[in-house]
Amino acid sequence: MISSILVANRGEIACRVFRTCRAAGIRTVAVHSDADEDALHVREADAAVRLPGVTPAQTYLRADLVVKAALDAGADAVHPGYGFLSENADFARAVLDAGLVWIGPPPEAIEAMASKTRAKKLMGLAPLVEVTEDDLPVLVKAAAGGGGRGMRIVRELAALETELEAARAEALSAFGDGEVFVEPYVEGGRHVEVQILADTHGTVWTLGTRDCSLQRRHQKVIEEAPAPGLGQRLTDTLYDLSVRAARAVDYVGAGTVEFLIADGTAHFLEMNTRLQVEHPVTEAVFGIDLVALQIQVAEGAALDDAPPPARGHAVEARLYAEDPANGWAPQTGTLHRLAVPDSVRLDTGYGDGDRIGVHYDPMLAKAVAHAATRAGALRALSGALERAEIHGPVTNRDLLVRSLRHPEFTEGRMDTGFYDRHLATLTPPAADPYAPLAAALAAAHGRSRFGGWRNLPSQPQIRRYLVAGEKHEVHYRHTREGLSADGVRVVRADADLVVLEVDGVRKRFRVARHGDQVHVNSTVLTALPRFPDPTADHAPGSLLAPMPGTVVRVAEGLAEGVRVEAGRPLLWLEAMKMEHKISAPADGTLTALHVAPGRQVEMGALLAVVDDDVPGQEPRATPRSARPTRTFRTQEAP
Repeated sequence: MISSILVANRGEIACRVFRTCRAAGIRTVAVHSDADEDALHVREADAAVRLPGVTPAQTYLRADLVVKAALDAGADAVHPGYGFLSENADFARAVLDAGLVWIGPPPEAIEAMASKTRAKKLMGLAPLVEVTEDDLPVLVKAAAGGGGRGMRIVRELAALETELEAARAEALSAFGDGEVFVEPYVEGGRHVEVQILADTHGTVWTLGTRDCSLQRRHQKVIEEAPAPGLGQRLTDTLYDLSVRAARAVDYVGAGTVEFLIADGTAHFLEMNTRLQVEHPVTEAVFGIDLVALQIQVAEGAALDDAPPPARGHAVEARLYAEDPANGWAPQTGTLHRLAVPDSVRLDTGYGDGDRIGVHYDPMLAKAVAHAATRAGALRALSGALERAEIHGPVTNRDLLVRSLRHPEFTEGRMDTGFYDRHLATLTPPAADPYAPLAAALAAAHGRSRFGGWRNLPSQPQIRRYLVAGEKHEVHYRHTREGLSADGVRVVRADADLVVLEVDGVRKRFRVARHGDQVHVNSTVLTALPRFPDPTADHAPGSLLAPMPGTVVRVAEGLAEGVRVEAGRPLLWLEAMKMEHKISAPADGTLTALHVAPGRQVEMGALLAVVDDDVPGQEPRATPRSARPTRTFRTQEAP
């Protein structure tokens, strides 16, 4: 009987496993890097062991340190979570050799399936060895791990070597294994998977299908169960192939078999020998706890002959600290507030006030809704996300809400190219037009009322905000009646709540301030100084770091004075376990290069300058960062 479990992972999945352990009366042990010393999963565990260092390679990927931590803390079992060492057969063997219980499949099964190249051979498939123009487009893919890391679509043969090198570097950083392979890339397919669960007595459950087609950078964003519109015949085929894969390697525990569905045909992708990020939608539909079942199987318990019946529909959205409108750039900073309505399940590894750093995945939380119908689940989740309080760095919340309400998705016609087609329409500025006014009125309330109203009109107060990349200017003053706007009646104006009456309809605005950042309902504003710094803008052609990170590579031969073409990759930043390419914005000459491999940079740091002025043309009059200004004036005092 297991009495104490160490989770060889961090963040959301560690907290998720701990929740099941607490309910079962099992003692919990966390491991943590120096960057995670005060993380939520550390605070929630009964005991915690430090892994010295901050990068995954120094900490969570060190099998020897994790096994030692389990022994030192008196744990008798290890749960790997997902990512890091979860699909590492050597780690599973090390856990077993130490006399600990491994809550996962046998090392031999991991070895057979965790490498996508070996898994394909086992299923009678093989990756491409030589790539020609006729094979394009192709997909470069990491042999180990998952989560979209180490994956690249290649549409031009000349780009293959560069993308292979980038994929190897990213895979090595994320999984400690730089092996990659190439396979045909199927356009317009749906990503569908089958959850399986097997015991040591020969029983294999198939726990429905999941659709995970909405992806960015090959990483899932929205998942649902069951996958809509498959038909019973195709569903039965997926079940048969999944059971075949499990039995081929004598599988034990929870796993997922993934497919690409195109033209009604199932193409095997891989088998993930671990729990998936999206497992909560299966739990909701089948009314089970997959982590509890994993533990029971590891203790030798037998599954029932058949799983419980499925009921209703569930959908999950991954909330990321990232800016979808800016190349999905990950964001860092303090998460001041994260709260969603109780109608949905929230799995998170962060608490209010926690710091989002650069070393790990930018996922903040998973929100899950379950309802009797698919339409009901989509409506519940989109509504809950819309009303959620998320104060801190930029997130993909607005993108999630719009995605869940997009006709192509609501009608079940989506595929893996959804965001390639619709990203521009899903990421327009989301600002409520009255948000700057509400922010200004809330700020005005916070000042002393003494001397606020005068008999003679004075110059209006001015506040400026940056909203969705645009500057908004608000003019206001106190009157005999208080604060009122032109055409808008101010019903209430407190420091944290403003109520406006617009065309006879009252609108409530919750206002929260965190330094220069102001949150008005779901709109995020940045308060600008009254007198802007004239030196704040950089010269035209300046390339700024879109996120904090480490410079991992600089293009070969790149130096000051070199001519570059628009779109040419100049350097690569690594942040949150992903590589981010910085390319030349236009044809021109590199006039400055301020970084070298290994250098740490902060967000907004000047990386390089490309002078794209063309002889004979007038120089650019304004810097690239110049933005239009919108003005919102309040009513003058009588």
